[in-house]
Amino acid sequence: MDIHLNRFSIAVEPDDAVDATLLAPRPELPGILFVHGWGGNQEQDLSRAKQLAGLGSVCLTFDLRGHRANAARKETITRAQNLHDLCATYDWLVGQPQVDAGAIALVGVSYGGYLTALLSEMRPVRWLALRSPALYLDRDWDLPKARLHDDPELFRYRRREVDADDNRVLRACAAFTGDVLLVQAEHDEILPQAVIDNYARAFHSTRSLTRRLIPGADHGFSGKPAQRQYTEVLEAWMTEMIIGARSMIAAGKVRDDKQQRRAGQGR
Repeated sequence: MDIHLNRFSIAVEPDDAVDATLLAPRPELPGILFVHGWGGNQEQDLSRAKQLAGLGSVCLTFDLRGHRANAARKETITRAQNLHDLCATYDWLVGQPQVDAGAIALVGVSYGGYLTALLSEMRPVRWLALRSPALYLDRDWDLPKARLHDDPELFRYRRREVDADDNRVLRACAAFTGDVLLVQAEHDEILPQAVIDNYARAFHSTRSLTRRLIPGADHGFSGKPAQRQYTEVLEAWMTEMIIGARSMIAAGKVRDDKQQRRAGQGR
């Protein structure tokens, strides 16, 4: 994401002109990649993608393998394979000529939030929005994801404090230096409070961390009011991030231009 600053003259009479300065963003736009949860699909993200595309962003939704048209493989697909799906879709998005590779946001829900946090350690990410991100033990990485809940230790693991050094996804969170939105459901029947707290503690190197609790929401945000409030929170946060970043860049360009002009006058 960058801003051009150009100084030039505009003719106002045949023999007269006024000085002008143009501040304008580059033609490349921020990219936003949406990642649905386990058992979900990209249709759940399209309404929010539509809203965020209105901010001047390129939005991409997709179906993880094991879902929708590929649902027959749901019982055999692994975390490693779904993470590869995410790497491939990220690479496709940043490869588009209209996308600014330095201004990428990931929006992940539950299992999708877990995967996006992992990806942030593997690819450049500027903004990370996680709704009810899941937490898993590191072991059995190549076991089908559908079988991970057969492990009785997972139930206990999600209810205790986990240090960032002891879990792969929390280590990725600890290394993340961008901006984070962490959204929690008030009545999450799948992920206990300890999971969200573990994520929040791990994000200790971020530029900013915004936490939001959605009243009355269950894990799947099945109620219309909860869905609407989440959409409003996400849209407001992304607006703040994108516009704020552009404003900071523009202010820096103006500051640098003033310094250069002062230096030129002092010669």
